[in-house]
Amino acid sequence: MERNVSSLVVVREGETLLFDCGEGTQRQMMRYGVSFALADVFFTHFHADHLLGIVGLVRTLGLQGRTEPMRMHGPRGAKRILQAALGLGVERTPFAIEITELEPGASLARGDYRLDAFAVDHGGIALGYALVEQERHGLFDPAAARAAGVPEGPLWGQLQRGKTVQLDDGREVAPEGIVGEHRPGRRLVYSGDTRPCQATIEAARGADLLVHEATFGEEEKDRAKETGHSTARGAADVARQAGARRLLLTHLSARYSRDFEVLLAEAREVFPETGVAKDGMTVEVPFA
Repeated sequence: MERNVSSLVVVREGETLLFDCGEGTQRQMMRYGVSFALADVFFTHFHADHLLGIVGLVRTLGLQGRTEPMRMHGPRGAKRILQAALGLGVERTPFAIEITELEPGASLARGDYRLDAFAVDHGGIALGYALVEQERHGLFDPAAARAAGVPEGPLWGQLQRGKTVQLDDGREVAPEGIVGEHRPGRRLVYSGDTRPCQATIEAARGADLLVHEATFGEEEKDRAKETGHSTARGAADVARQAGARRLLLTHLSARYSRDFEVLLAEAREVFPETGVAKDGMTVEVPFA
């Protein structure tokens, strides 16, 4: 088998977020050096290839002596399904698990970023997720600050935060001309399983990275539509319409395990900045 089932890890500022947890996820985390010090697991939906690994992961964390609580998030039905799965596979959980059901449009604020849930089209209740960072302060120009007579120290920090400062001689100095325009944060979007849909396009507007499923090639486009999945070309068209900077195809059918170049070629005809995910791949998402 060339590819494991669905799971995506986002590591940001030392924090680890897990999206979906297919069978064998905890084994792959160990294989590729992914931290087990994670507090959040987000499920797009509850088909087996996105869910079954949570039992093994929780068991492994328990054996490692974890005591910190864990948060699990998913669409409607999450509490019933996850509690049933964990009840069947885990004798005793030595740490608390909080399960939250999310509706489309829900937004979880996390300091300097947020996680937005949006409805996707997979023939049932399913979500995609967008990780959206807040705007960053503009670049600070030390030479301009000195030229304006602002001494290095706390006043520089106030200017950086957009505040006007007062000097000892009574003059006021505004950040304009010293601090540049606010800079956008990053936007990462994960579709989960879905047909191409407008909700994903809207969520991925200007995204730095869109991770979109591409289960089939064009020769199976009718089957993709019937089963609630996307072709590689369909995923590329979503990225094109959204104006995303980069597209990564995932959730490929096993028939393309050794022949994924076919899907890549079909996608790149529509959206050249396309790659194909593989197990253990690390993708840096730089600031624009």
